Amino acid sequence: MQPPKKTYTLQEATKKLEHYCAYQERCHKEVVQKLTSMYMIPEAIDVIVVHLIQHNFLNEERFAKTFVSGKFKIKAWGRRRLTFELKQKDISKVNINQALATISEDDYNEYFNSLAEKKANSIKERNVFKKKKQFVDYFLYRGWESHLVYDKANELIK
Repeated sequence: MQPPKKTYTLQEATKKLEHYCAYQERCHKEVVQKLTSMYMIPEAIDVIVVHLIQHNFLNEERFAKTFVSGKFKIKAWGRRRLTFELKQKDISKVNINQALATISEDDYNEYFNSLAEKKANSIKERNVFKKKKQFVDYFLYRGWESHLVYDKANELIK
């Protein structure tokens, strides 16, 4: 026999979600998924989401900017991957563009160039074509623009 599912009152769920959002920036989709997993009814979910937005626990624009900043600096993701991941989280195009605008063109290129040199030096492959392929695959997977990646591969790997 299964244990009974834990149920929450509106106040308990609201408090729990305030902590959930205060701990780390969240997007609307994550909050709704969390509430759904807590077996909350759609009307209660709407009430809680509105409360979180009104009390500034939930802010899609702030989430997008934090997400972009973190994934760019820590995981070295390029714009294409960042855009894709934000779209997966149902973030609006306006917020995605604002968040991407927080990365200056100079910082973006500078970061890419230093990362590319490190990566090129770390690949031990002797065969030039295989080495280029490893280099290109690494950066395309992380969502860097293909023209940047191919130009850099041709410049660094000979």
